[in-house]
Amino acid sequence: MSDGYEAFKSGAALVDLSARGKIRMVGEDRVRLLHAMSTNHIEELQPGEGCYAFLLNPQGRILADLQVYCHPEHLLLDTEPETREKVIQQLDNYIIADDVTLEDVSDEFAEVALEGAQAEAFLRQAGMPVPEAENSFVEVEGGAVARVSATGATGFRIIGPPGWKETLVERLVDAGATRASSDDLRMARVGTGRPRYGEELSEDYIPQETQVMRALHFTKGCYVGQEIVERVRSRGNVNRLLVQLRVDGDAVPPKGAEALSGEKKAGTIVSAVKLPDGVVAMAYLRAQFARLGAEVEIDGERAAVSLVKPV
Repeated sequence: MSDGYEAFKSGAALVDLSARGKIRMVGEDRVRLLHAMSTNHIEELQPGEGCYAFLLNPQGRILADLQVYCHPEHLLLDTEPETREKVIQQLDNYIIADDVTLEDVSDEFAEVALEGAQAEAFLRQAGMPVPEAENSFVEVEGGAVARVSATGATGFRIIGPPGWKETLVERLVDAGATRASSDDLRMARVGTGRPRYGEELSEDYIPQETQVMRALHFTKGCYVGQEIVERVRSRGNVNRLLVQLRVDGDAVPPKGAEALSGEKKAGTIVSAVKLPDGVVAMAYLRAQFARLGAEVEIDGERAAVSLVKPV
């Protein structure tokens, strides 16, 4: 197993996330518009605060996820590389008479994730500030440090000018952090049960099926897709749920593999990795199987639910 993956577990790992999209929203109506477009409470954010949110279509399907950072004069939206253009298009479609301008500033920023048990200690040792609240950030040296995790463990995002990245990385390596790859990050997050848009999350699903409830605010008022979210909440009827499975054997099931209960389909695998202690998968299973220890079969191998709700 790689040093990078091990660092996520016992030290702190550094991963380059500079490919992520960055969209700056400016104008007097920026907060009102994003509040009406996203699933979380944007209007209550103060400078230095942030939140995680979904953009939905009118049918309640997830178009993208966003890490939102509130600055005094703008909002910065941080999204997956694959959804940058989709986010801009979705928001632009709803700008009519609003005082809102969207700027694609992806090339103006580099982004590094620092995650693991020792992440906070190494960040302090490198002389960087440590934001205390989840999703909050502290501006520093032309950039910012945010408390955001891709794995569900202690994690930070350090965002700044591209030329700043290598110096920053060297400081963190000198403090004890280990350089890791995107594959290491994927193993760590699937192992802890943390979904990512583009793999476990997509337009195929509505928010309650993903169980990623940290993206939702149920008393904020109307937004695009809210009618579907509220209908599901009030009726409590979700047919499938995202869970984590431990799979017997050494074979890693492919994306799209069926999970069976007897001869009947119980769900679908959306990701899987082989870890030192076995194979772990994430799957959308019929709600009746979303309980700890529930068993299914995948490509002839037994699998049991090991986590009933993503972190």
